[in-house]
Amino acid sequence: MAASELYTQYARVWLPNALEVWKPAELTKDYSPGDRVLFLQLEDGTDVEYKIDPQTKRLPPLRNPDILVGENDLTALSYLHEPAVLHNLKVRFVESKMIYTYCGIVLVAINPYESLPIYDHDIIHAYSGQNMGDMDPHIFAVAEEAYKQMARDERNQSVIVSGESGAGKTVSAKYAMRYFATVSGSSCETNVEEKVLASNPIMEAIGNAKTTRNDNSSRFGKYIEIGFDKNYRIIGANMRTYLLEKSRVVFQAAEERNYHIFYQLCASSHLPEFKALKLGISETQQMGVFQILAALLHLGNVEVKEGTMDSSAILNNHLMVFCELMGVAYEDMSHWLCHRKLKTTTETYVKPLPKAHAVNARDALAKHIYAKVFSWIVDRINESLRSAIKQRSFIGVLDIYGFETFDINSFEQFCINYANEKLQQQFNMHVFKLEQEEYMKEDIPWTLIDFYDNQPCINLIEAKMGVLDLLDEECKMPKGSDDTWAQKLYNTFLKKSEIFDKPRMSNKAFIIHHFADKVEYQCEGFLEKNKDTVNEEQINVLKLSKFDLLVELFRDEETAAPTGRTKTTRPGQAQRDNKKTVGTQFRNSLNLLMETLNGTTPHYVRCIKPNDHKSPFTLDPIRAVQQLRACGVLETIRISAAGFPSRWTYQEFFSRYRVLMKQKDILSDMKLTCKNVLEKWVKDHDKYQFGKNKIFFRAGQVAYLEKLRSDRLRKACVRIQKTIRCWLARKRFLRMRRAAVTIQKHARGYLARCRVAFLRRTRAAVVIQKNQRMLAARRRYQDLRCAAVIMQRLLRAYQARQTYCKLLYEHKVLIVQRWVRGWLARRRYQRSLRAVVYLQSCVRRMAARRELKKLKVEARSVEHFKKLNVGMENKIMQLQRKVDEQIKENRELGERLSSTERSWAAESERLGREVERLRGAEEESRVAAEKLPSLLEQLSFLRQELETTRGEKEAVQEEARAYREENEKVVSELNEKNSLLMTEKENLTQLIQEQNTEAHAEDRRWLDRDLSEERRRYQSLLSEYAQLEGRYADLKEEMTLTVETGKPGHTREDSSYSSNGSEGTFSSGLSGSQGRNSSAESHSSTRRSSDMSVLLKLQRRVTELEQEKQTLQRHLDKREEVQEDHARTAAELKTAGRAELDLVALKRQELESENKRLKTDLAELRQSLATVSKSASAKTPSSPGPGSAPYNVLLEQLDSANEELEIRKEEVLLLRSHLVRQEALKHNKTPVHNTSFYNVIKRYLGWKAISTPDYHTLNEDGELWLAYEGLKETNRVLVSQLQMQDRDHEEGLEELRVEVCRLREENSQQQQLISQSLLLPPEGRVDAGLQHEITRLTNCNLVGSLRYTVTNHLAMMPASNRGSHSLPMSNDWVQAWAALQRQVERVVPDPEPGTPGRITRKERDFKGMLEYRRGDESKLLKGLVLELKPRGVAVNLLPGLPAYILFMCLRHADYCNDDQRVSTLLNSTINSIKGLIKKKGSDFETVSFWLANTCRLLHCLKQYSGEEPFVKQNTPRQNKHCLTNFDLSEYRQLLNDLAVQVYQQLVKSMEETLLPMIVPGMLEHETIQGVLGSKPTGLRKRTSSLPGEAVYTVDSIIQQLSLFHATLTQHDVDHDLIKQVVRQLFYITCSVTLNNLLLRKEMCSWSKGLQIRYNVWQLEEWLDEHGLSGCGAKEMLEPLIQAAQLLQVKKKTEEDAQAICTMCSALTTPQIVKVLNLYTPVIEFEERVPTSFIKTIQVLLKDRVESPQLLMDAKKIFSVTFSFTPSSLALETIQIPSSLNLGFLTRV
Repeated sequence: MAASELYTQYARVWLPNALEVWKPAELTKDYSPGDRVLFLQLEDGTDVEYKIDPQTKRLPPLRNPDILVGENDLTALSYLHEPAVLHNLKVRFVESKMIYTYCGIVLVAINPYESLPIYDHDIIHAYSGQNMGDMDPHIFAVAEEAYKQMARDERNQSVIVSGESGAGKTVSAKYAMRYFATVSGSSCETNVEEKVLASNPIMEAIGNAKTTRNDNSSRFGKYIEIGFDKNYRIIGANMRTYLLEKSRVVFQAAEERNYHIFYQLCASSHLPEFKALKLGISETQQMGVFQILAALLHLGNVEVKEGTMDSSAILNNHLMVFCELMGVAYEDMSHWLCHRKLKTTTETYVKPLPKAHAVNARDALAKHIYAKVFSWIVDRINESLRSAIKQRSFIGVLDIYGFETFDINSFEQFCINYANEKLQQQFNMHVFKLEQEEYMKEDIPWTLIDFYDNQPCINLIEAKMGVLDLLDEECKMPKGSDDTWAQKLYNTFLKKSEIFDKPRMSNKAFIIHHFADKVEYQCEGFLEKNKDTVNEEQINVLKLSKFDLLVELFRDEETAAPTGRTKTTRPGQAQRDNKKTVGTQFRNSLNLLMETLNGTTPHYVRCIKPNDHKSPFTLDPIRAVQQLRACGVLETIRISAAGFPSRWTYQEFFSRYRVLMKQKDILSDMKLTCKNVLEKWVKDHDKYQFGKNKIFFRAGQVAYLEKLRSDRLRKACVRIQKTIRCWLARKRFLRMRRAAVTIQKHARGYLARCRVAFLRRTRAAVVIQKNQRMLAARRRYQDLRCAAVIMQRLLRAYQARQTYCKLLYEHKVLIVQRWVRGWLARRRYQRSLRAVVYLQSCVRRMAARRELKKLKVEARSVEHFKKLNVGMENKIMQLQRKVDEQIKENRELGERLSSTERSWAAESERLGREVERLRGAEEESRVAAEKLPSLLEQLSFLRQELETTRGEKEAVQEEARAYREENEKVVSELNEKNSLLMTEKENLTQLIQEQNTEAHAEDRRWLDRDLSEERRRYQSLLSEYAQLEGRYADLKEEMTLTVETGKPGHTREDSSYSSNGSEGTFSSGLSGSQGRNSSAESHSSTRRSSDMSVLLKLQRRVTELEQEKQTLQRHLDKREEVQEDHARTAAELKTAGRAELDLVALKRQELESENKRLKTDLAELRQSLATVSKSASAKTPSSPGPGSAPYNVLLEQLDSANEELEIRKEEVLLLRSHLVRQEALKHNKTPVHNTSFYNVIKRYLGWKAISTPDYHTLNEDGELWLAYEGLKETNRVLVSQLQMQDRDHEEGLEELRVEVCRLREENSQQQQLISQSLLLPPEGRVDAGLQHEITRLTNCNLVGSLRYTVTNHLAMMPASNRGSHSLPMSNDWVQAWAALQRQVERVVPDPEPGTPGRITRKERDFKGMLEYRRGDESKLLKGLVLELKPRGVAVNLLPGLPAYILFMCLRHADYCNDDQRVSTLLNSTINSIKGLIKKKGSDFETVSFWLANTCRLLHCLKQYSGEEPFVKQNTPRQNKHCLTNFDLSEYRQLLNDLAVQVYQQLVKSMEETLLPMIVPGMLEHETIQGVLGSKPTGLRKRTSSLPGEAVYTVDSIIQQLSLFHATLTQHDVDHDLIKQVVRQLFYITCSVTLNNLLLRKEMCSWSKGLQIRYNVWQLEEWLDEHGLSGCGAKEMLEPLIQAAQLLQVKKKTEEDAQAICTMCSALTTPQIVKVLNLYTPVIEFEERVPTSFIKTIQVLLKDRVESPQLLMDAKKIFSVTFSFTPSSLALETIQIPSSLNLGFLTRV
């Protein structure tokens, strides 16, 4: 397509303008070839006509589409010309506040004249490792490109920073060096990178000055070579300087100043330490430089007066001060300032100088001294930056002056422009070379590109007999002058060179046409500045100075000359520096610089000064265009435009211009598809070329394709609009048609409804009449029928009730008869049973008493005791056998009882309830009969009292009524006041509670924040300490390797492993805060900390010995006290024994009388039973009732039982009091008095505290109350005894039921076994029977052994607990019995049916410890830590097995009380884990595995420490395994610190794996296909963008997260710790994604926001799937979510701004503003964010208190906490697999 076809109506162009350089306009009419005028309209609405030159026919340049405006790279513009470049820079700089822009390989940097937050360390880390072009343009991107190419290509690099004064060259170079220093670091302890940065202020002080264009202008050029070692870390640097402006020392133009150092000295003159220099500088050697500079100040104040005969003299005393400071003779210096020595062949003359020559000599001396000082400082800086390590490569940073042109240009501007000509030539060749390489790489046909060659200008200056040679030649002439030199130039070049010209109005100037512009140079002063002569006699005077530093400056001037200013002499030339011209020196140093640059890969930074007024973010188009032409940016654009500037990959082209294709045009081969589309739409094949991976377009073709795309989209929009409008119109017509039909329908319906209503009313009248008549007849009928039904119902109900009452009466009679007969039968049985039992007990009691008397007589003889002891062991065995026989008998009796128990259990229960009911009724009647006489007496007494008190009551009631009324009033008033006070109190209380709650909540939040901050600081310090420790270890290894190199054959044995590790670890734990010292100090602190650890252990051991001594002393004292107690108890027992004998005799008499009475009662009972049996045999129908003989006998027996009960209660009280007294005597207590004895009885019987009643309410002495309380307590005791008997009975029944069930199961198993054995052959039956019998006998033996164990436990119980009348057993014994039962059940399981029995071997009871020999720690750790593969352990073995094994070994060392073994094992373990993590820190599986084991070892130390907070969840068995001898709290802290280090290393390893995936997966990859239309960036990837890189998606991130989670879970990492890891990973993901979003303009669009939100949703889904929603990871993604929402919300009105401020609470103000500035429309239908809207946002957010940082801290690691997680695993069950090769460990 021809270019003229693009000039259609509404096309936008650029018009030249004097004020704005270029002005935008729009065509109002199509252009046709041959037209002489273009009709245009400016943006302000003005119509203009642009005349076309008929010869050139050049049309105004076209404007790029708005979508291409503001691009990061100027070469991405479709139309490449000067107005497009200027407009793009203006949009980025003024509107978007972006100061950096790419122009191919050049970085254009515009000085903002304002501090910007884009140079912090987080920005450096964000650009580190990124490809150039992936991020927004930045000086750090250029520095990263240079650093990466140096490391990858192993080629030296150069960063060339140029620009005019005030453009920001020095600052850009400074930031580039800061980037190298931050990213690479230093390889030694001297921190060379800090020295490189620290040299900048020194060089600025002595080499920078204020000019009219810049307050801190560099008046010299410098090239700094930063050296790197083989690991690409800084090892040193070297500086070369060029063309110091020495004339500024003695002369400054208007509004300019001298070098900064002089003003700094003057500003410090009032300080006391500067007195020695008359300015305040001390006399020390360190102040030598300031002394010389101060002397130069005084030299500048020296005045020269005119003398006679062309002579001169010194006028003031400043020369004397100068000589005093310089240490030279005043007479000699004053003489040679005013005189000059002339030498001839034979004689030497001294000639006086006139005033003008004397002043020139003074100034020349000052300039020469300052130049020497400058060179000396540069040499000293180079010496300090020089390194002894071999330099592998370097990166040079060239900070040199740009092209300069002023109203008056002199020798300095000539040299500066000469240097820029050389640099521009090198730049053109490099750009041309890169273009050629790109075309050859893509197999594009190469055509020669014409570009400006400035070699003629360079030849004019530096060639033989060029300008510089003629200048040197004129300087050698005795009478040479500037005028004669100008004439030579005219004669030599005026007619021979086209780039040399002569001004019309001057004979003392010349013009050179440079690449940037033509410059007119004034010849005046050229010769003097080129000679730079100094009086040799003045130099000799300075050499004789007493000032050492001054003598050093002039001792050997050739060696003292600065690098880059090396002086070469020609044959026959005098070896004096002051004879060598400045031009020659500068040419030599410039040639050396070009050789250096040609040997490196250059990177270009062009600095632009936006305006001369230093206004922030203000661009002067005229000044900007001048600099763009001068610095070569437009030349780069021209070279690019001459070829194929726009370059697209096939995928990008297909995605962008798919709308130009039809479905049939899309083929499987994307390259062929793109080719077909281009051939269809672009007919001229010269406008594009197809490469291997890219499509190359000529300038303007992308704009043409964008126009086609816009037209296609516009047509599609018109078609969509047409279809939608048609659909809307048809919808509106159909709606109207439906409305008309509806109206007709409703009208016709209304008429029909009216007709139907008339007919319906007529029909209704007939129906109403009919129904009314029917209703009247029906009501009469229903009334009659209802009356008949009611009468029938009442009669039938009466009859039914009569029948029911009769049946109910008969049923109740039968029930009463049944229950009475049953009750009588049960009473007879129970009375007979009790009588028989009582008789037996009486007989046995009498026999026992006789036996007791015999035993007491025998007990008094000693011989009896000896006889008793004979054969005691045999008796015990016989008793044991009897016990076994008794058990068998009990089992048989239990079987018999089980059959009979069921038969009478129900009947016994029923009769018992009936007896209880009758007994209660009888008791109530008896109590009522006893109370009746007393109640009658009380009633008469109360009647008399009632009469007397009735009158008193009436009087008192009157008084009480009045008093009550008054009280009610007072109370009402008080209640009202009280209610008010209560209301106020409640309000105040509520207010105080709310305030306290808020205050406490706020304090808690602050405390939590402070705690987390302190924890984070501590862990960061711990991380730094670990790094320093690692560096110390590296240095130690290097030193060890050095020593081993000197002493070959030395190897380290395994035995030294643990001891060395022990010392290192313990010293690291005690002296962690001193880790920043040097290696020698660290070594000494290690030894001191080791001594301290030994001292602490010795002190702890002494304390333990003292405690053991005190414990033994206490045991001895207790034993003596026990012996004394036994002696006292024996004496008291004798007295108690006599009282007991008396009591027993008394009780015997009472029991005998009671026996007789019971016999009588038994006879009466038998007689009554016989009578009842006779009546029953006679079949008398009547049942015994009240008044009958059996009933009276029962009542009498009941009365006698009650009396017997009262007697028994008294006996029980006496016996229990006697027992209490014996217990008190036995425990050596004081004699019990009445009160204490009563309390003891209450405590023994379980009485509660009885409140003392008012005894006068009952009777005077209170006996009735005492009797009543005693009766109540007795009843309570009896009830408790009955309940206990019931429980015993129920327990017995339950045991019998269990036994029956067991027997049934055994029977069923036997039957199954028999049935199965019948199926077997005879031999198999015998084997199965034997096997079953063996199993049964084994189980019986095991149960017997367990029972024997229980018997032994019971035998070991105290005697008080074994008695039949003692208290119940303690809970410990009950738990022990239950445990033994569970053990029986576990050891002796029920045999499965059909399975032959097995012989189970009883396992050994282990204590959960592992024993090892001393010195085996190295073998243990080698097999368990160093050579263990986590993958095999995680899959096949127990999680946390190494930690358990180490702890079991530690337990054994603690059990043996071996402190040295404990410390050695722990220290060696910590050192081994540290070494392993350091060696394999990048292996995620290893780090995660040892994080889990370190935490488990830490939890084990806590769980088994014996401390109360950690043993709450332990089992009793685990509590027995607690450590007993050592307190390992210090080692717990060391392990906690180690866990923190391992956790941080884990985060770093995961971060290294995840970082390459985050940006491609979260930002770059299009997960939702078709949503994003990639913008035509045309971005050329730099050399660091390697092809074939892996493509990552958000699925890749999710898969990696799942892998991390699965590995952590597999290694049994604590769930809480996994949550913290996931939270950290999500923070890293959010920070890296958001930081890249803030630094990448092309990513800030609406569609990208949608993509980000979709990716974030997938991450949240992953959290929900793995149950990690509550770990705080979603909150970490909040800034990224809000940034994505910010890209999608509406951004126009003030309401939108307020909504954005409310929504973006997690984003800072700089981040919000940055996103809005970077927002870029992807399609032309979107709009940019207006500047006014951004200002509104800034105003709304100005009061927000937040961090001013732009980027998130991606390196931030949250503080980690290790919550205590106890293990339920029993240590004694852990088995050590043979694969670990730990056979030397023994289970204990």
